[in-house]
Amino acid sequence: MGLTGAGGGILSVPLLVFFLHLPMAEASPIALCAIALSATVGAMIGLKERILRYKAAIFMSVFGLIMSPIGLWVANKVPNTPLIFLFSAVLIFVSARMYIQAHKTMNGAVPVSATPPPCQLDLSISKLIWTVPCARSLMYAGLTAGFLSGLLGVGGGFVIVPSLKKFTDLPMKSIVATSLGVLAIVSTGGALTSLAANNLNVEIARLFAFGSLVGLVFGKVLERKISGNRVQQVFAIFAFLVALSLLYRAV
Repeated sequence: MGLTGAGGGILSVPLLVFFLHLPMAEASPIALCAIALSATVGAMIGLKERILRYKAAIFMSVFGLIMSPIGLWVANKVPNTPLIFLFSAVLIFVSARMYIQAHKTMNGAVPVSATPPPCQLDLSISKLIWTVPCARSLMYAGLTAGFLSGLLGVGGGFVIVPSLKKFTDLPMKSIVATSLGVLAIVSTGGALTSLAANNLNVEIARLFAFGSLVGLVFGKVLERKISGNRVQQVFAIFAFLVALSLLYRAV
């Protein structure tokens, strides 16, 4: 998460399923706790560095919080095996898209859009210019991220980051920081909902969240030393292999 602004839940849920043999419905809330803690620290770092667009993060989070409990409710109603298949399908799609985009960027083959994005940065005040198309685009991103956050235990960064890249002209570091801001709020809401419903293993969640926090700090240190596109490619390959392993386990 510290390197890419995404990936916390994408890796957390499979790790919990593989090594602790937890069902998806139990692994998801634990993953949300880890994402909530790590993303909050990452967002605070972004806020301190003035690269977090907090208004956009709060706006998307409002809609994410609406959909997250619905996703949690659905997750507890659906059997474990279909959830694993769905998670694997999402993971394969995300990893393939991430690898292709990183490859295109490294080879200078990124297409330039003829139309400007709906959310543009006012360089004179370093703030986004809010319009109806901008608000609508960010709302859809927040709703999707929130639902998947509750359903699969993912923070939704793999939705937020590409959405911000498509709908805004923010630099990548600002996109990562803003994504962490959304993840912090939405994941915290999902974790609290799970705790209130007695669906959260607090002991495992505490240890797992602490580990994720250490990982986030380490990732933030490496962020300044490693090519972001190369990291995305390595992460995409690893995520793809994890998805295949999950499918094999489910079958």
